[in-house]
Amino acid sequence: MWGRKDEPEAPSSPTPRPDAQRMPVAEPPKPVAAPPPAAVTRPTNPGQGNGAQLGKSLRVKGEIAGSEDLYIDGEVEGKITLQGNNLTIGPNGNVRAEVTAHSITVLGRLEGNVRAADRVEIRKTGSLEGDLVTARIAIEEDAVFRGSIDIVKPAAKQGDAAPSAGGGPAVVEKSKAAAKAGSAS
Repeated sequence: MWGRKDEPEAPSSPTPRPDAQRMPVAEPPKPVAAPPPAAVTRPTNPGQGNGAQLGKSLRVKGEIAGSEDLYIDGEVEGKITLQGNNLTIGPNGNVRAEVTAHSITVLGRLEGNVRAADRVEIRKTGSLEGDLVTARIAIEEDAVFRGSIDIVKPAAKQGDAAPSAGGGPAVVEKSKAAAKAGSAS
């Protein structure tokens, strides 16, 4: 047995093995903890990356225009134009602006007229004061909305536009022809 005391060197080599086992256990929480907050707080658009973000401490006066998604958690006053892109106003966001975007999600405060090609969503912590024009709207319980809503049909696809456009003018032409025929008699 005393001869095995010389062998503790061999057990000392297994000691790093438990350390090696501990290191992988410590590593996974870091990647797991980091991505979810970014995924929860920032909007993502698969085709265009994560977009831009205005943090809590930023204040902007003027016009914002862009071709990427925008997350605002600070203060903005002026005009925001994001044709074809999404705007998210975070829980700390305070926006006083005329807003045009593809989709708008409000978790904070938005004051001004809003035009969204697809959808406006006011979450339970959100507040929107102003007139809005959109194809779809969702207002969660406890959310605040003061203003008017104009629901419009979403822009027709090119394949859908041809039959309706062809049908519309034909009806108008028939009406004009009928009016001419009626006045000629």
